[in-house]
Amino acid sequence: MDLITTPLHDAFAPVAISYVLAAMGLNIHYGYTGLLNFGQAAFAAAGSYAMAVTIVSFGVPFIPAILLGLAASVVLSLVMGVPTLRLRADYLAIVTIAVAEILRLLFSTSFKKYFHARDGVSGFTGTFRSWNPFKDMEGTFLSFSANDLWVMVVGWIIVALVSTLVFLLMRSPWGRVLKSIREDEDAVRSLGKNVYGYKMQALVLGGMIGAMGGFVGALGLASVQPDTFNTDFTFIAFTMLILGGAARVLSPAVGAVLFWGVLSFMSVALSELSDIVPGDLLDSNRIGNIRFAVVGLVLMLLMIYRPQGLFGDRKEIAIDAR
Repeated sequence: MDLITTPLHDAFAPVAISYVLAAMGLNIHYGYTGLLNFGQAAFAAAGSYAMAVTIVSFGVPFIPAILLGLAASVVLSLVMGVPTLRLRADYLAIVTIAVAEILRLLFSTSFKKYFHARDGVSGFTGTFRSWNPFKDMEGTFLSFSANDLWVMVVGWIIVALVSTLVFLLMRSPWGRVLKSIREDEDAVRSLGKNVYGYKMQALVLGGMIGAMGGFVGALGLASVQPDTFNTDFTFIAFTMLILGGAARVLSPAVGAVLFWGVLSFMSVALSELSDIVPGDLLDSNRIGNIRFAVVGLVLMLLMIYRPQGLFGDRKEIAIDAR
């Protein structure tokens, strides 16, 4: 039964929800607007650290701390976007990946009184957990703890609300302008639209959604640590988005659930296979590498035979990066 329950557990866990929201933010940037953001980890880190530090170090209540985390993602969007969004798309890509690494190193090495270096920030979940209505349901659903169940319920509600918001926005005149910018921003500019302003708005919105992913991940782990927000965070979120299909409202959620489910399934299957295969061919140290290699191979085949992802349109990823 582990081959079924473990993948289901991991596919819907708080960490998976964190990546779902990060991928949804990237969908605004990359899927709908054509912005190459390689630093979504920075938005998740800024949001979660702002929330955690203001609660732990300054005694800010939970809800205002969440709002401060969202404000931090807006400020970060402006820092990244103001100098780059008038230039070619690759400049934004360079700046975002650089800022993400700068923030990770800053949280790892500086202001240890507040960020606690690699030990991370903890002790900020008390108020949130005090609202938990599932305290008597410990381990009753896929062996989740009561705290995880509460984070999952809130997290998936946020995913549903964000999906609804994106659905409505992308069918509004504002969303149609974003998709037009993705296709040909010079044509949009010739019609008198402020392309720079629309790009900035998309960057801010996607960054705020990414910060929400940081909140969910932090509440699920009950800790905010810098190594959580390395470059792998962004590229895994990109993988989930491309797997589901860019510029589709629910594709990030589907892609994330499938990604974590398949990855977890491979771990369990390889662990059981290691009882049969000689230890020098398949041991516990090799299982982690092999599962990523197999998943990578599946993604390569997907890109060859269906580059638009499971639900996407091939035209949606034909982005002219200028």
